[in-house]
Amino acid sequence: MGNTFGAVRGRFMRIIVLLLVLLGPAGLGGCASVTRGWSEQIQITSEPEGADVRTSLSQACTTPCTLTVSRKDEFSVSYSKPGYHPQTVQVATRVAGAGVAGFAGNVLVGGIVGMGVDAASGATLEHHPNPVVAVLQPVAPARQQPQPPGRQRKNDGPKVSQRAPAPPVVATPVSAVVTESEPTLSEADRTMFMRN
Repeated sequence: MGNTFGAVRGRFMRIIVLLLVLLGPAGLGGCASVTRGWSEQIQITSEPEGADVRTSLSQACTTPCTLTVSRKDEFSVSYSKPGYHPQTVQVATRVAGAGVAGFAGNVLVGGIVGMGVDAASGATLEHHPNPVVAVLQPVAPARQQPQPPGRQRKNDGPKVSQRAPAPPVVATPVSAVVTESEPTLSEADRTMFMRN
């Protein structure tokens, strides 16, 4: 009877070991906190490269760069570069497909405690957009205001001399205008003039 009990016990132990080997990784993969972690890397780029970046989470870098942030944090990324308009991009969170699968895995392994940990840690979330990209717009050169004639700004180059003002125009009354009488033509001159 001792051998029979030992044989059953040995078979039972083999089945338990086999189940642990086969289902163990599935159990570990069920929890989003374990499979995805609590933080995420965010790639930050700009066109042109070399822009200074500061996030609302007090992180800073020069593009292109990668920052690590908590999965549950929503934040903004502010870009600045001399000669370009500053720009800000909002980064939000959303539920990821892999996060939902990990959260659902808690039904099998983690239970209510695993669901609570995933919900509190943000392990089911991902950031959008990722990568964060900004196309910086160049600042237009300042337009100079035209100066009224005769005025110049300081240090604006050599001074230009102006012409002397024109003498005033004096109007002559019509009655004072002398008209000459037209010369009279002879009949022969008039005929000759008409032919040409």
